[in-house]
Amino acid sequence: MHKLTRPRSLHSLTRRTAAALITAAITLSTSVAAFAADTIVLHVGDQKGGNRSLLEISGQAKDLPYKIEWSEFPAAAPILEALNAGALDVGYTGDLAFLTVYAAGAPIKAIGGTRADPKTQAILVRADSPIKTAADLKGKRLAGTRGGWGQFLIDATLEKTGNKIEDATFAPLGPVDAKIALLAGSIDGWAVWEPYVSYAKLKDNARVVADGDGLTPTVTFIVASDNAIAAKRAAVQDLVQRLNKARLWSLDHLAEYAKNTADLTKLPEDVLLAAYTAQKTSPIVIDEAVVKEVQEASDRATRYGILAKTLDVGKAVDRSFTAGASLN
Repeated sequence: MHKLTRPRSLHSLTRRTAAALITAAITLSTSVAAFAADTIVLHVGDQKGGNRSLLEISGQAKDLPYKIEWSEFPAAAPILEALNAGALDVGYTGDLAFLTVYAAGAPIKAIGGTRADPKTQAILVRADSPIKTAADLKGKRLAGTRGGWGQFLIDATLEKTGNKIEDATFAPLGPVDAKIALLAGSIDGWAVWEPYVSYAKLKDNARVVADGDGLTPTVTFIVASDNAIAAKRAAVQDLVQRLNKARLWSLDHLAEYAKNTADLTKLPEDVLLAAYTAQKTSPIVIDEAVVKEVQEASDRATRYGILAKTLDVGKAVDRSFTAGASLN
């Protein structure tokens, strides 16, 4: 199995290349009239402090030529379930969670997305833990999300340090339960993402002993149903472009973004600012390099038993929504 590598161009998005992603929008054959708000309605899944607030804070929610009906969910998994059931047109989720549902036959495609710094996916331990390095995780009880990047990061980290994935006990816990378990000492480590990483470091004095650098793509996909792609393409395309513009805005206004999101989510502003600063979340083009990288991660997840079967990632994405942009 090839070790995951991260193409430099993918992880070094400059302002110039990120701007190219926005200015290279596809020419749409659909007329403006097709956007009439009384005829086109997008059903979009979101989480608190997610894409809806990002669009509103950045000003990209103004003058929509169609209507968005938002549905708020507590996590990405039920967003994917709703997309699969046809209750949503668009949602967003981590790449591995998306692939898990796609592998089960869901009529969905990844059409856009963002990338964060892979170091912001991390394995945390308590401040007083005897675990000092990733090699010390052997024989320990480690918690993370089953079937997601938590489980993947644990397995990949064990493998990277020369251990087998069976050399640690995996505890399938969601973020809330895992945080409680770590503080109580009933688990030794916790694999999680932002803003949980920054919260644990700033508020609970947790330490990072391993991260996703070189191991995980750290991609979040914008996902659309096949029906929405076919029937509401122009509106979906416009939403992707607005989300990309909003994400670029956030990179230049981290403090403002953190303050507004803190008001919405009731999370500490300093935690969100630390998380956003560390993540450097930028829009991506779904191109051959991204497909190859996610394919390698998918194959690895299949080997770990996280994905039930080998997938062709190229068939799981629709590149046309970000086509024409260049990272060169």
